[in-house]
Amino acid sequence: MTQNILAYKEFIGSVNFSDSDECFFGKIEGINDLVTFEGSSVKELKKAFHQSVDDYLALCKEAGSEPYKSVKGSFNVRIEPKLHYSAIYTALKKGMSLNQFVSEAIKKNVDEKILNHS
Repeated sequence: MTQNILAYKEFIGSVNFSDSDECFFGKIEGINDLVTFEGSSVKELKKAFHQSVDDYLALCKEAGSEPYKSVKGSFNVRIEPKLHYSAIYTALKKGMSLNQFVSEAIKKNVDEKILNHS
């Protein structure tokens, strides 16, 4: 099973392929609710993903609740203690906080198109 992602209106969708069903399927990641989508072609899958996001946003608006977006600006990361210590040590040597250091490291490794999208 191959997995990729889709992005639309700051939401991320996982993408999978079922050989036995001969269809693509996925779900919106990073939200508390289960919202799925599927299609028999890439074009259908993208259309279904966009529709699922739009429907989810409309449902949240109708219910008067804030949609839980997949991007909040904070997350927990579990790493081995030696790497954690090395990161703190290196950050301090550079005159940075651990948050600044990790943020800079991530910026160096993310897809520039997505980073500069907003």
